[in-house]
Order: sequence, then structure tokens, then C-alpha cells
Amino acid sequence: MRILIVTQYFWPESFMINDVVKALVKQGHQVVIATGKPNYPEGKIFPGYSAWGVQRELFDEQTLVVRIPTWARKHGGAKNLILNYMVFVLSGLLCLPWALRGLKFDAILVYAPSPITQTIPAIFLKWIKRAPLALWVQDLWPESLKATGFIRNDKALTAVGYMVYWIYKGCDLLLAQSKAFIPPLNEYANRSKIRYQPNSFPQQSTDTPVDAPAELLALLESKFCVVFAGNLGQVQALDCVVGAAEQLKNHADIAIVLVGSGSKSEWLAQQKEARALHNLELPGRFPMQSMPSIFNRAGALLVSLEDDPIFELTIPSKIQAYLAAGKPVLASLNGEGAKVVLEAKAGLASPAGNSEALAANILKIRAMSGEERSEMGRQGKSYFLEYFETESQARQLAETLGAMRKDKK
Repeated sequence: MRILIVTQYFWPESFMINDVVKALVKQGHQVVIATGKPNYPEGKIFPGYSAWGVQRELFDEQTLVVRIPTWARKHGGAKNLILNYMVFVLSGLLCLPWALRGLKFDAILVYAPSPITQTIPAIFLKWIKRAPLALWVQDLWPESLKATGFIRNDKALTAVGYMVYWIYKGCDLLLAQSKAFIPPLNEYANRSKIRYQPNSFPQQSTDTPVDAPAELLALLESKFCVVFAGNLGQVQALDCVVGAAEQLKNHADIAIVLVGSGSKSEWLAQQKEARALHNLELPGRFPMQSMPSIFNRAGALLVSLEDDPIFELTIPSKIQAYLAAGKPVLASLNGEGAKVVLEAKAGLASPAGNSEALAANILKIRAMSGEERSEMGRQGKSYFLEYFETESQARQLAETLGAMRKDKK
């Protein structure tokens, strides 16, 4: 099958869709990627790319990637994010019809973490290419805009709701990354066009492993380290993590290691110094190829989200990565994410934003025997293979896209 994937985020940025594309190509599908210039999460255009102009390259030596002009996110802020969103839409509408000329597709898929607006160029391409369009919803709008405080005005949120209704109407199929997404999606679209399509993670990476810095590896081996990996932003409830670190200051053998970067990086460094948190480590961001060496040495892996109803519906993609690593998981969140961890018997869960409960769970998992922690890891890995492994999920995705094409004929 010939599949066009439209997404604002793609390799060399670290997103799940990269591995899904590899799996689809391995299974014999022809895939073309329409995306922007990489700049997430640091907000700077990656070396080797220019913000303006259309660029073409090959991903994994065989998949065509067409990159359109992009406004870098820079250091965030409403102005830069709005420009980042709008420029992708305008560039997509103006550049992609010409850049993809002569190419035919059996289906179009939008991989859509925020913003949902990246679907707009794909709707235009749907009519030009006469191919059915599926939207893989990773983030609920307008709910997430309200939850993060990006938009507070009720009239503006209502206007976004109308836009979302129009976008969903322009799609032939909506894929929900969480079963809890289905009722909110149903408020804007007919239930018959909504399907559950969970996020995934590869069982084994095809990338060459890269060791993390020796200093970090030594720390991971010398203490019981609770590792958080990913974006260090507002929704990750890092104040809760800092609070837990403060409560564990007297436990010299425990460290909380936040691997990544984001809008809260500077704040975290300030808190570490102001509160004298010698047990809070901020080693920075590393390539995905370094994660196995870090995860393998971690005592437990941490996922956290803010205490807000919208985040109860989400399964953070790092949960799949943690389960795949075969390590115990500490979930400081509510709803679907915590449900997965507990259902898999892969770790412990505490209420979102509750630093006391998180600290207590860290102590509890530290007090377990090595065999008890290993059993948690094994059960998590088994659950991952059954529900989230990339090869099987990519096969299911292709079947869904193929059925959508048949339905449109």
C-alpha cells in the first residue's frame, strides 16, 4: 500500500512515528513523509537543515521525506508556538501539492501530537490525491489547550472547538491512542468513524546503541536511581517530582535522575540549587540510542503528569518505552496511564501531583528484593509484547488504513 504520512514532527526528532514508519516499510508498504524542519524540543533548527525552502532526504535509506518551511519553536511562548503552528499549515497548503506532484497514495495518515492544525494541509491533499484520510489523535483539543493554560478565554476555546469539529469532519477515520479518548472524540465526530489505535514502541531498536556518558552510568550503578526520560515541560508535574526528591534527601542511596530537556529545565536547576537537592540529577538530553544503557541500569522508571481531567485520558508514550525496557514503573498520574501500569503488574502508581505518595512508592520499590523488581519488569515486558509492540501495531494500522480505502471505493 502507498501511504502518505503528514506530521509536524519526525526523525531526527524522537517520536514514536519514526519506528512505525520503519515497521510499515519492512512489511512492504511504500511510505512518504511530509513534515517540517526538525526543531523539537530545543526550539532550534537542527544542524544541516534550513528553516526556509523545501528539502528532500531519505529516512533509513529508503523512505522519501519532504520537508517544508518551518518557524522554529525557539524558547516557547505563545507567539513562537502560534507562528510554529501557522507556518506549518501555510507551508503545507502552498508547498506540498507541488512537492508531492506525480505521487499517488492509497491512504493519508496524520500523526498528530499537538497541534491538531497540522491536519489542515492533509485535508487539502486528500482532495487533490483522492485518497482517504485518517487522523491519529495523540492530543485532545480544545481540552489540552485549556489544561495547559495556553488558552483561557472561553470564547476562544469555543472557537477552537468549532475548528476541531471541522477538521474531524474532513477526516474519514479518527484513530484514538487511548480508549478513554473515544468519548471526547465522539463529542465532535460520529462514533462510527472512531477506532482505537494504541501507540507503540519497538521491541528492539535497529539503531546502533550508544553508551551514555561514563559519569552518568557510574551514578546509575552506584545508587538506586529512579529515572525519568523525556520532555521536561509544564504538563509533566515536575514540581511533584522535586517535592518527592526533597522528602528523600536523607536517603543517600536513592537518586532521582531527570534525563531530557524542556521549558522547565532552568527551573529545575534553580530548585536543585535553592533546595540543596543533591539527590536530584539533571544530566541533560541524550539520543534515543543511549536510552537502553540508561534504562538497563535504572532501579525504576518514572512517568508523571499534572492532576487534570484531560491527562487522565492519556497514555503517555513513555509508558510503552518503559514497559519494553523490562524495568519497574513508577506512575505518578491518574487515569489510563496508571491503569495500564497496574493492569500489567509492572509497578506502582500514586495520585497525580502527590509528592508524598510518590516518595512513599519510591521507598517501597527500593525496599523490594531484586527478584520482586525483576518480576515486575518481566510482567511489564509481557504486557508490552501483547498490546504495544511496534511490528504488530504497524500491521494493525496498515489493515485499518486498507479497510478505510476499501470503504471509500
